[in-house]
Amino acid sequence: MEEKPGPLAGVRVVSLAGMGPTPFAGMLLADLGAEVVRVTRPPNRAGRALGQTEGLAAEHDLANRGVTSVALDLKTPAGIEKVLALVAAADVFIEGYRPGVTERLGLGPEQVQARNPAVVYARLTGYGQCGPLARTAGHDINYVAQTGALHAMARAGEAPRPPINLLGDYAGGGLVAAFGIVSAVLEARSSGRGQVIDAAMVDGVALLTAKIQGLRAAGRYDDEPGTNYLDSGAPFYDTYRCADGGYLAVGALEPSFYAEFVGRLGADTTDWPEQDDRSRWPELRRRISDAIAARTRDEWASVFEGTDACVTPVLTFDEAAKHPHNVERGLYSDVGGTLHPAPAPRFDRTPGRAPEPPTDRLTGVEDVLAAWSGTA
Repeated sequence: MEEKPGPLAGVRVVSLAGMGPTPFAGMLLADLGAEVVRVTRPPNRAGRALGQTEGLAAEHDLANRGVTSVALDLKTPAGIEKVLALVAAADVFIEGYRPGVTERLGLGPEQVQARNPAVVYARLTGYGQCGPLARTAGHDINYVAQTGALHAMARAGEAPRPPINLLGDYAGGGLVAAFGIVSAVLEARSSGRGQVIDAAMVDGVALLTAKIQGLRAAGRYDDEPGTNYLDSGAPFYDTYRCADGGYLAVGALEPSFYAEFVGRLGADTTDWPEQDDRSRWPELRRRISDAIAARTRDEWASVFEGTDACVTPVLTFDEAAKHPHNVERGLYSDVGGTLHPAPAPRFDRTPGRAPEPPTDRLTGVEDVLAAWSGTA
């Protein structure tokens, strides 16, 4: 197995295949150089292994990029023994099953750490390993709702709007789990001992609300959605429809940025409400909306380009891939006709590896162990 570049080069990870945040955590580690081996079930009659999204070709399942796959039957002693053989040579073990499942399989923390006391055992679930909901099924929308965050994601008088599945599955789940894994590996390098990580999506999403909780305690955040500065309550922090049906994102919070914003609208603002006069925010919103509706999105993009007005055209994914700033930074790359986001963050001495298409090719456990032992 060829060693990958990146700050995590040499870190070996065994991950039980799953959906959503578990493979995403593996992708993050693989992007930065970790050697990630995904344990899937043997392909079914349709040729699809567990962990491959239904109806999605392998090269489009981006969470599996940079990952090596082995197929094992975890319902057999031989399959379990092969997983434990991988664990014996690994630094990290990741599983995303409901509490108690891996114990029944023979791959719980005690069994795994008996084979390798230094391994970091990461458990990634929606509700965590304890509590009344621990064994309850759920999805991103449920975990975000459970933390109170979804309640806040609404315009005034409207229903909460799910932020697709970026917040619970990927930010609160996979990303926080990957952070915990790297932290535990760092500690294990000095102590020689692994530990069990209980990474719950509800925990991660709750953590993301830290700033909001502070504002609430200080009386500077209202629990009524759509009435605050950052939740579409403020007319100078919102999206507006343009003449061509496109949208602008306006984030002119600070007085100097707001002055720059309204000064470039081309409207007579002498009788406009003051920025922080909440009682007249509805009127201010109408004024801004009418002004922006007079031009197309791209016309406004030209007006605000290079200014501190904090105005950005709302781009589609295809448009984002072609924007000059994103192109210069390599934010996306076209890999076999699929837009791959670049690894993040960026390192000057040990950069992450360039994205490559995921594959459904399977590797033998013996081949992985030979590569890890240097005998391949």
